[in-house]
Amino acid sequence: MWFGAKGAFTRVLPLVVLVGMLLNGAAVQAASEFEAAVSQLSEKSFAAKSAAVGVIAASGDKRALAILTAMQSGDLFFRKNDKRIVFAAKADKGYEITDALTGEALGPVGKRKVRKVSINNRLRAALKGALGSLQLLASDPKIRVAAARALLTNPTADALPVLSRALDGESDPQVREMLTLAKAALEASSGPVEQRLGAVAAMSGSMNPDVWSILGRLAQSESSEEDDRLVANAAEKALHEIESQKQFYALLETVFFGLSAGAVLLLAAVGLAITFGVMGVINMAHGEMLMLGAYTTFVVQQLMPNHLDYSLFVAVPAAFLVAALVGIAIERTVIRQLYGRPLETLLATFGISLILQQAVRSIFSPLNQPVATPSWMSGFYEVNGALSITYNRLYIIIFCLLVFAALLIVLRKTPLGLQMRAVTQNRAMASSMGIRTGWVDAMTFGLGSGIAGIGGVALSQLTNVGPNLGQAYIIDSFMVVVFGGVGNLWGTLVGAMTLGVANKFLEPFTGAVVAKIAVLVFIILFIQRRPRGLFALKGRAVEA
Repeated sequence: MWFGAKGAFTRVLPLVVLVGMLLNGAAVQAASEFEAAVSQLSEKSFAAKSAAVGVIAASGDKRALAILTAMQSGDLFFRKNDKRIVFAAKADKGYEITDALTGEALGPVGKRKVRKVSINNRLRAALKGALGSLQLLASDPKIRVAAARALLTNPTADALPVLSRALDGESDPQVREMLTLAKAALEASSGPVEQRLGAVAAMSGSMNPDVWSILGRLAQSESSEEDDRLVANAAEKALHEIESQKQFYALLETVFFGLSAGAVLLLAAVGLAITFGVMGVINMAHGEMLMLGAYTTFVVQQLMPNHLDYSLFVAVPAAFLVAALVGIAIERTVIRQLYGRPLETLLATFGISLILQQAVRSIFSPLNQPVATPSWMSGFYEVNGALSITYNRLYIIIFCLLVFAALLIVLRKTPLGLQMRAVTQNRAMASSMGIRTGWVDAMTFGLGSGIAGIGGVALSQLTNVGPNLGQAYIIDSFMVVVFGGVGNLWGTLVGAMTLGVANKFLEPFTGAVVAKIAVLVFIILFIQRRPRGLFALKGRAVEA
């Protein structure tokens, strides 16, 4: 038995040796082709260099990524005397060079001893695709997604084998989706018609802009071949489906922008709803409370230059206090003397608004002041190629709802809220029950102004901070209050969000100014039918 096993081993051994020699020979040949392709990068012909890039990318050699990356960034050179491809780093009198194939340090050389491997736009596109194919097998999913996206942008037929291999072993859903699109983009251009139609079907419904471009080129094909016409018709049908989805996502984006505009409008109007509802005062200086809140944000950031990411957490309470104190001062010194005379109150508060604007101009100059956006509010979340949600607007919507919820708690669960509601419904009865209506007026005015100051903090993240900031919101705030129902917070919420969304829907068709006029006309007509707004308070005494 041992002799039989020995004989079998003797017969198999030559076969093993032969396979090993073949594999070794293949490896040597592959290495030789790789080195020859690298040497070819010193050629003057861009076509020759483009062919060499394809061979380098398809070789699978671990040195390929570094060489092509250096070539793309302009750090790949060759020595003039022997055409040796080298990496070059700037030194005092020239370059420090390193052999690109062996990694051997070759020391310093003068600038005239080496020449950069030049590239043009076409070769740059080939490099981008080649680097994408090399990075498909990286360990980091983000790198693989970026590589697949690069291949989708600049599809090259040489990358298809690597792409197929990467797709077979990919488990990450996001990477796999991008790899599938990249493979479909490559297969849609050539091959059997069934394969091309399947590739178009795979791209159908995608919200990736690069896919739209690829389908657009396929749909515009002028070839008279039957197969090409079939593919063109399928691509055109896929584009129609994508266009329908794009319109839907554009609608969602408009709603999102409208809600963010409505959120700021709510913060501006809710304080006005409280003061107007409780005190019956038409406060034309309410917009300047927004301005004070925005300038408070600017001042806080100037005092915290090294902590901008945390400045808003300081600016919010600071803006509330500044605006509230100014509001209380206005109520105690001016408005208290004018109760029962609405026209004079309107004129007086309009004059106060002009005084506050001029004071800001004198202190900060009439120029707009820059307010930085914290890093955690910068950027956007890309839902897909047709819909992106900016973080600053998303946080403002969330912040607005939190402030609104906190205000509801104050009005429903605190003694001040109880007294405010009592004065709103019947001032004379509340006074006869021992409620100090004058004190409630001051606190109400301060609360409404403070909330407007908080609105100024949010507004500073969306627009420029200047002396005229509040003027753009005072009329809109009154429209919200009247439309929603004077003194009703839920009506103010619905009114602000409705007007914000309506403005965003109308602006693309009519322009910003005409959109506001159209909304104003609608509110006038609406008030003719419902004089007390959407949600009118019941039992409120009407004072002369």
